[in-house]
Amino acid sequence: MGEPEMTTIFQLPDDLLASLITSFPCRDAQINALTTLFHPRIAPCRNVVVHGTEATGKSAIISELLQALRASSPDDLNYALVKSAECVTARHLFERTVGLVGDALQNGMTPGRCETLAALAAELTKLLKYTAEPESESESDIQSRFVLVFDGIDRQRDAPATLLPALARLSEIIPNLTTVFILTTPQPSLLRVSSPSHVHFAPYTKAQYITIQSQTPPSSLPNTTAQETSDLWTRFTAAVYDSLTRPAARTLPSLRAASASLWPRFTAPVAAGTHKAREFSKLLIAARAYFQDESILEPGIQRASHTHSTTTATATTKTNTTTTTTSTSTSTSFSTASTLTTTNNNNNTPTTPNKQTKKPADLSTLLPPTARYLLIAAYLASHNAPRHDNTLFSTWHNGKKRRRGGFGGTTTPNGPGRGRRAKHRRIARKLLGPGVFVLERMVAIYMVTRSEWLGDGAKGGVDGDVGMAIATLASLRLLVRVGGGAASAAVGAGGGADLDRSGKWRVNVGWEVIRGVGRSMGVEVEEWLVE
Repeated sequence: MGEPEMTTIFQLPDDLLASLITSFPCRDAQINALTTLFHPRIAPCRNVVVHGTEATGKSAIISELLQALRASSPDDLNYALVKSAECVTARHLFERTVGLVGDALQNGMTPGRCETLAALAAELTKLLKYTAEPESESESDIQSRFVLVFDGIDRQRDAPATLLPALARLSEIIPNLTTVFILTTPQPSLLRVSSPSHVHFAPYTKAQYITIQSQTPPSSLPNTTAQETSDLWTRFTAAVYDSLTRPAARTLPSLRAASASLWPRFTAPVAAGTHKAREFSKLLIAARAYFQDESILEPGIQRASHTHSTTTATATTKTNTTTTTTSTSTSTSFSTASTLTTTNNNNNTPTTPNKQTKKPADLSTLLPPTARYLLIAAYLASHNAPRHDNTLFSTWHNGKKRRRGGFGGTTTPNGPGRGRRAKHRRIARKLLGPGVFVLERMVAIYMVTRSEWLGDGAKGGVDGDVGMAIATLASLRLLVRVGGGAASAAVGAGGGADLDRSGKWRVNVGWEVIRGVGRSMGVEVEEWLVE
C-alpha cells in the first residue's frame, strides 16, 4: 500500500501573495518571510525586527500584507499599526497604542489613562483577553494572533531608555501577540531578548529600479509603437538613475518624480518629429542639460548658474549691429554672469537664445552681516599693501583715516601735481590677482572698519561669531588657505578651519562680487583701496 501524501503546515498562500508580489516587485523574499512570521497557522513568532534604509517599502509592504491576511482569515489574525511620527511623547505613544488596539478589536471598551510601560502592559492584557489557564478551547483560541506594529520606533521622541526592551517583553505576557519593530538601522542587543527574527529590506539595485519602472511605462509617443516607447522608457530610466538618482537621491520616489518630470522634455524631439524613438544617443545629447540639473529632485534647490566670463576686446565691424558686453571677474565658487547680446537693427532678432536665465542668488542675501564684513576686510587685505595700513585704517597716523588721497597715478617724486609725469602707469590693484595676507591682519582690518561702518555703537572684540564666520567663508571657498597649512584648513573647511593667527590666506572673490556685497552693507569698497 502506498503511503498517504503528507501536506506541510508551512505552505504559503500563493494566491494571496500573488497580488502583493505584483504590487511590490523585487521584494519576493521579504514578503514570503513576513508572511511566514505573521500567519497564525504557519510559523508565528513573538518579535520581528524589520530594518532597512528609507523608501525601501517596509511600512507599505507590512501594511498591505497584514490587510490581506486579515481579509483572508478574519478569525485568526488581527493587527494594529502605530506610527511613532504621529506621537510627540512616550505617553502619547502608549495611549495611542491602546486606542488603536481597541479600535481593531471593536470591543467597545473605553481605554483608560496609560502613562507608563506597566500601565500599557496591563491595558493590552485586558484588551486581548489573556487568561493564564483557559477553561475551554472556545475562550482562548491558541491559533489566533494579534500583530502590533511600531513603525519608526527608533525615532520616537521623548522615549525612555527601556522602551524597546519593554515592548519586546509584551509577547511574554501575552502569548498570542506578535510585536513588529520597523527601524532604519538596528543596534546590537536592541531588544535585549534572545534571537529575535530580523527581516532586512536592502536598497534597490539599478536592475531592480529598472524592473520596477518598466512595469508602468508611459503612454505611447506620437509616431511610435508601444514597444518602442517601452524600450525608450527603459533606457531613459537607466540614464536618470546614473545621472541623478545614484549620486544624489538613491530612493524610488525620487527616481519616479525625476523620471516623470524629465520624460516630456526628453521626448519633445520625438513628438516634434525631429528625432526617432530609436535614436536614444541623439535624444540624450539634446537633453543632457536636464540630466545635470539637481533641482529636478528637489525644486527648492537654488541651483548656481554655470557662468562663463566673456571679455570682448574687438569692436563689431558691421554698422547695423550693436554689441553690449558686461565683463566680470569670476571666482571659484561664486561669480556673476556676464551677458553678451547681439541685436540686429534690421530685424530685431537677438542672436542669443530666447530663454530667460534666472539670476543667481547674491552673496549679500546668502551671508550674515559678520561674514560679509569679514569678506570685505579680506578683500582689502588682499588688494592693499601692508605699508598702507596705517594711512588707511589708523586714526593716530593723520588724526583721521585717509582714503584714496595722495595715492593716484599723478603723484611724482617731486610732490603731488608737480614735475614730470611718471614714465609707467600702474595697473589698479583691484584688476590684479589677490595677494596673500595674514589672518591676524584681516581681523584687525575688520575690527577697525566695522567700528567706522557701524558707527560708535559697534562695540565688542573678536568673539565666537567671528571665528564661525571665518570658518563659514573657508568652507564656501570664499577664503582660501595658502602655504603649509592649506591641507589642514581643507580638512577643517566643514566648520573647523585652522584659525592660526599667523596663517596665510587669500580672498577668492572678484571685484564685481565684493562691490555688490559692500553696497548691500552701505560701504563703497573702492574708497578703501589704494589705486
